[in-house]
Amino acid sequence: MKTRLGAVTDIKGILSLQEKNLFSNLSEKERKTGFVTTPFTTNQIEEIIKQNGIFIAENDDNVIVAYAFAGNWKYFEQWEIFNVMVSRFPELSFDGHQISTENSFQYGPVCIDKEYRGKGLLNLIFEEMRVEFVKKYPISITFINKVNVISEKAHTKKLGWKIIDEFEFNNNTYIGLAFDMKKSVL
Repeated sequence: MKTRLGAVTDIKGILSLQEKNLFSNLSEKERKTGFVTTPFTTNQIEEIIKQNGIFIAENDDNVIVAYAFAGNWKYFEQWEIFNVMVSRFPELSFDGHQISTENSFQYGPVCIDKEYRGKGLLNLIFEEMRVEFVKKYPISITFINKVNVISEKAHTKKLGWKIIDEFEFNNNTYIGLAFDMKKSVL
């Protein structure tokens, strides 16, 4: 398994993995094993690639089996849920630090092919991202749909994220989480 920064040549593989795991494309039973909710377009992926904000994992056949997005709040403001999150920052702190758009960034979504889940790949791809983003930000922020129990457990138990918030958006309940970027997950 190889993890690395994503490139324009990876877009087709990223979109393919996204389609297989998009909430709207899965049955209720399939959603219980995890899903992603944000569908990214080719243009949106190209933009995050320019910002060195997408990380991928490839299997031995060079097929993309995981991706993780990370970016500044300016990039993510094109989706309303992130604006809701940022509006809540004045009320939130993490490890004694007030959360702001200057000292934090948005991590996620992360998507791992179902055949590769539970095998340590989340830690590998997260660490690849962490090493790049700790240069700019001390805190990472993300959200998880409360019904996505698999993702919540993976992030809080395997990676050590801390729940710092809960909010409603589009008739869904989300938990907000924070991570100290100085902590390695390997």
